[in-house]
Amino acid sequence: MQACLLGTLCLLMISGCDRDNAQDKALIKALENKVEMLEQQMEEQPVQNVLSQDSQRVEELEKEVNTLRGRLSKQISFSPTLEHIAEKGYLECGVSTGLPGFSMPNQKGEWYGLDVEFCQAVAAATLGDKSKVKFIPLNARERFAALQKGEIDILSRNTTWTLQRDTALELHFAGILYFDGQGFMVKKSLNANRAEDLSGATICVQSGTTTELNLEDYFKLNNLTYTLVPFDTAQETIMGFEEGRCDVLTADQSGLYGLRLNLKNAEDAIILPDIISKEPLGPVVRQGDDQWYNIVKWTLNAMINAEELGINSQNIDEMKSSEIPEVRRFLGLDGPQGKSLGLKPDWAYQIIKQVGNYGESFDRTVGIQSPLHIQRAQNSLWTQGGLHYAPPIR
Repeated sequence: MQACLLGTLCLLMISGCDRDNAQDKALIKALENKVEMLEQQMEEQPVQNVLSQDSQRVEELEKEVNTLRGRLSKQISFSPTLEHIAEKGYLECGVSTGLPGFSMPNQKGEWYGLDVEFCQAVAAATLGDKSKVKFIPLNARERFAALQKGEIDILSRNTTWTLQRDTALELHFAGILYFDGQGFMVKKSLNANRAEDLSGATICVQSGTTTELNLEDYFKLNNLTYTLVPFDTAQETIMGFEEGRCDVLTADQSGLYGLRLNLKNAEDAIILPDIISKEPLGPVVRQGDDQWYNIVKWTLNAMINAEELGINSQNIDEMKSSEIPEVRRFLGLDGPQGKSLGLKPDWAYQIIKQVGNYGESFDRTVGIQSPLHIQRAQNSLWTQGGLHYAPPIR
């Protein structure tokens, strides 16, 4: 029995202490002290006396250890990223160097956009305060290395989810925040109405992106010729277009609407209707921290689920009195709450109260309430003909 008890304690120390749970560590330490005391008594007394006098105490202690072991086994996996964020007191979020509607600083230096609001949602879920985010601007070439090196906690930077990026860079895409596709912005003087009219054109593109690769594939497939003019940042790309270094600018279509806003003569440029690729854009985290991956993934799922359930930043407090099971689980009143994520029961409530549901964020940053006026289209909920669909919270 003693060997069994000590073995159980060893397993507890291995599986429990790396969870950084101070209360459980204290309990384990107390149990260790009890075992040491019993060991001393066993050495000082005859075996028969030990069996008669201490067997019941050992059994009780073993039950206590097993109870604690059961509780620890239900605890979440340890997340070094979440622990680091808690120690810092803020989230470090990698964003673009400036893309209207997605991540852009205003005149006060405050960041805004769809990608920005997603990081704020993660901060609300984990730290209880959406403002506890430090935004790190990164160009396309820098973004993945910054995440791999631990310079940022999350990359939320209009980044396309691809096989190579998801499997070869030791990164995880945590979902699709925006369904996009590559398009073309051209000068009216080019007299081009469709992508097929662009043969022989000079095309500005941001290097280090899937845009550059898609362009090569499309023109080769359609037997068209072009001259590539690459730039490192979105701002440099739009400047090249405006200064006449190219006839065409290609990027994700959502980005083209934002880039056109920065043109001195926006009316001189048009966006062609053609879409030549699939560009599922979403947040990215490092591999090796499943708990953090789950937190980021379920932050997005919560924003989508909230819109589907009719929960928004204005009515969420009223929803606390709802008898609808799905709503009560969402608000952490019933169901799994935030236990398996390592978050407080109101983690989803904080996201919606402070940031809003997916529809609110979309409309405010890139949709009908923004200068871009982008239609929801494929970014609508599945119930409205779109592609957004989130697993249930239960």
